Amino acid sequence: MTSTVNSAPQLPFERPNVLEIAPLYRVLRREGPVARVTTPAGDPAWLVTTFAEAREIFADRRFGRSHPAPEQASQVSRAAIQAGPMGDYDNEEREHSRMRKLLVPAFSAKRMRRLADHIEELAGRCFDDMQAARDRSPGEPVNLHELLSFPLPVLVICELLGVPYADRDHFRQLSDRIGMLDGGADAQQAMMDFKKYMAGLAEDKRKNPGPDVVSDLVRAQTEDPTFDNDKLTQLAAGLLFAGHETTSNRIDVGVLFLLAEQDRRDAFVADPDNLVEPTVEEILRIAAPGGMGLLRYAHDDVEIGGVTIARGDAVIISNGAANRDDSVFADPDEFNPGRKPNTHLAFGHGAHFCIGASLARTELRTVFPALFRRFPGLRLAVDVDALEIRSNRLAGGLDNVPVLW
Repeated sequence: MTSTVNSAPQLPFERPNVLEIAPLYRVLRREGPVARVTTPAGDPAWLVTTFAEAREIFADRRFGRSHPAPEQASQVSRAAIQAGPMGDYDNEEREHSRMRKLLVPAFSAKRMRRLADHIEELAGRCFDDMQAARDRSPGEPVNLHELLSFPLPVLVICELLGVPYADRDHFRQLSDRIGMLDGGADAQQAMMDFKKYMAGLAEDKRKNPGPDVVSDLVRAQTEDPTFDNDKLTQLAAGLLFAGHETTSNRIDVGVLFLLAEQDRRDAFVADPDNLVEPTVEEILRIAAPGGMGLLRYAHDDVEIGGVTIARGDAVIISNGAANRDDSVFADPDEFNPGRKPNTHLAFGHGAHFCIGASLARTELRTVFPALFRRFPGLRLAVDVDALEIRSNRLAGGLDNVPVLW
């Protein structure tokens, strides 16, 4: 939508299809690095659309997820996650350092590499389900999202966190409700239920710990009593939400980019092992399943991009727009796996660089070669423009990716 409040365009902007971003981002970037916008909740915010300024704000400790006066903060949406201020303004740096210390070993690149073979095994199960669906209804499209893109990241993050895969339908509906931009009271109730679920799981891990992240978090409580159950469940619920939503969307959109042109698909099928790494990096750069960005609040008055961002102002960093900045990337709207260099901002930058980056890369580098080895003739059953984007969801993405082979 593009309605306005006080003449500032309102997010999320209209876009042609899931492989493109809204043309308005390009218009705003031409006008300047930082622009006034209205959030889906109707509040004022600054939108950053350029690569240099996005990178600068990511690395600037004067911007954070907390707010000096939370009751006065602009709200991004009525979702129950990433919708407004988070954490304690006075202790944000300390809490962030503690979180990183707890999670870095679990999400290390070395551990992720060891996971690769197992991820391929899990992907094989999903491919079997795809083939079974086709065999049941020959000639009918198979929903790649429902049978691969959603279940695979869920299988992986469940195993990593120590969450029973049998509970996937329960936390799937909770995730759906939490991430609704207009979710309101229902989204908040879903978050309470999500945290209650994680609290129960943590209690189980106290009795029967395992080699998983939730067990690690429970053990950390014995060393640091200030890491209470509320903080543990909030962190664990956030990890479970982020650990499957974003990767699921990137599998969908990555497959769509590879299927958008037959020559592109055929080139990848001919040499997946050598092409997968640069292909994944280009997917990470260009894919923008959601129509929003990452939220920060200014902790001081900051001059950037020719404007003064006042203390307490909300700032939305559009990774999708920054990663298509033509001052950094030649032909930025073109999908080009041969792009060098490809220093994108898909996972942010600086101290808040996404802790799950290695996990996401491992999953993507594993699933694409395996998928096209199993189904080399994979093709999209409808035109990309016919795919309906979940514009009312924080993570965006698709519910249906119909494919044939």
